[in-house]
Amino acid sequence: MKWQGRRGSRNIEDRRGARSPARAGGVGGIGLLLILGIGWLLGIDPTFLLNTTGGSVQTSTPSGQPPSAEEEAAAQFVSVVLADTEEVWANVFAEQVGAPYSPPVLVLFSGVTQSPCGGASGATGPFYCPVDRKAYLDTAFFAELQNRFGAGGDFAAAYVVAHEIAHHVQNELGILGQANQIRAQVGKAESNAISVRIELQADCLSGIWARQAQAQLGTLERGDIEEALNAAKSIGDDTLQRQAGQIPRPHTFTHGTSEQRQRWFATGFQSGQIAACDTFGSDRL
Repeated sequence: MKWQGRRGSRNIEDRRGARSPARAGGVGGIGLLLILGIGWLLGIDPTFLLNTTGGSVQTSTPSGQPPSAEEEAAAQFVSVVLADTEEVWANVFAEQVGAPYSPPVLVLFSGVTQSPCGGASGATGPFYCPVDRKAYLDTAFFAELQNRFGAGGDFAAAYVVAHEIAHHVQNELGILGQANQIRAQVGKAESNAISVRIELQADCLSGIWARQAQAQLGTLERGDIEEALNAAKSIGDDTLQRQAGQIPRPHTFTHGTSEQRQRWFATGFQSGQIAACDTFGSDRL
C-alpha cells in the first residue's frame, strides 16, 4: 500500500502515554465482537453496545511511556488510512446515499484505556464504540496480527482499520441501531446470528473501501488484496475456534466463517456498491 508521505487525518485522539484522564461521551450503534478465549482479537462483547444512552467516562493510559519508533510509524500509517476512509466514504455517500458522511474519531492508545462501551486493552483489540462514535486501536495490535495469526502486510493492517470504520458507516446508515433493537429482544443464538450479519456487512463495506481507495487514490499495490483476504481468513470464527483447540460451533459464531468473511470482502471489492452488501436480506451468508 502506498501510504508514506501522504496526508493523515485530523480525526485522531492520541491517548498513548497519557498521564492524566480524558473525557469521552456520545451516541451510536455497535462495536466489533469476539469469541471465547480469543476475545482480544478485533472486538468487544456486543452486550456493551445494547445500551445507547450517552454519557462520559474517565479514560487514561497508565504507563506514561512515550511511543516507540514502531508504534509511531504505526500511528502515522493509521492516520493515513483513516484519511483515505474519509475521502472514500464522503464520495460513496454523495453518490450512493445522497447524504453527507460524518467521519468518526479514531482513538490511539497504548496498554489500556476506557470507552463508554467498556475497557479497551490488548485483550479487547480494535473496536468501534457507537456510544461516542469513536474507533479504538492499540497500535501494538498490528504486530500481534502478524506474529500470532500470520496476517502480515500493511494492507492487512489497513483492512483492520477499514473494518472498524465500516461499523461507523453502518451507524451512519442507521443499520446498527435497528439491528441492536432486534438483538435486545431475542435469545443468544439468534443474537449471535444477527451479529454475524453485521460483521459480514462490515467486511463487505471494507471491500468497497479498498476498491474506491484504488480508484480514487491509486494507493493499492500488487498483493494488497491478497493480504486483506488472508487477514479475513485468519479471523474467521471457525478458524479461531480450531486454533483454540475446539470443534467449531456455528451457533456461537459472531463474525462468520473464514470463507464467509473472505467472500463478503470480495463482494464489496468487486461491486463497489453498498446495496450489494445487504447481508440482512441475503439467503446465503
